[in-house]
Amino acid sequence: MDLFDIKIYGDDVLRKKCKPVEKLTPELVEIAKQMLETMYDAPGVGLAAPQVGLDIQLVVIDVTHPDDDERCPYIMFNPEWKEEEDSEPVEFEEGCLSVPDIFCNVTRPGKVSVRYMDEHGEQKELRNCEGLLARCIQHEIDHLNGVLFVDKISQSDRMLYQSKLRKMAKTQG
Repeated sequence: MDLFDIKIYGDDVLRKKCKPVEKLTPELVEIAKQMLETMYDAPGVGLAAPQVGLDIQLVVIDVTHPDDDERCPYIMFNPEWKEEEDSEPVEFEEGCLSVPDIFCNVTRPGKVSVRYMDEHGEQKELRNCEGLLARCIQHEIDHLNGVLFVDKISQSDRMLYQSKLRKMAKTQG
């Protein structure tokens, strides 16, 4: 299976609001599987369709450790998350395959639920997601709305990485 090229900060597709998937097709399922392979190869724990140049609402996530015997991938079409009532804000360092070599703390809700359509066309809901899974869900769904984690970093981190981000954007423009 061929891998996708991952789009880098500065590429216009990363700032587009993605279209919902109206009808699940075998081609879309293949794209999702190809995205998973691309994510594993990178290596990463999540990948959104805009990161591979597609403007559809599709994310793939797998937060299992690469050394684990069994993978636990999620393929999510049209995902929507919401914060759980008993959630507390959590600050944690994030990175992104589309923003290489930059890692910054981002504050996000610590507990979320997510609704989505899986690769079989079934509506699913995951509740009380915490830790890396909760963070990854929010990060990847942000991509579907044209939002990158560097949009959520502190002013001091923004200043620290400003020239690196500018250089990245210039090579894509």
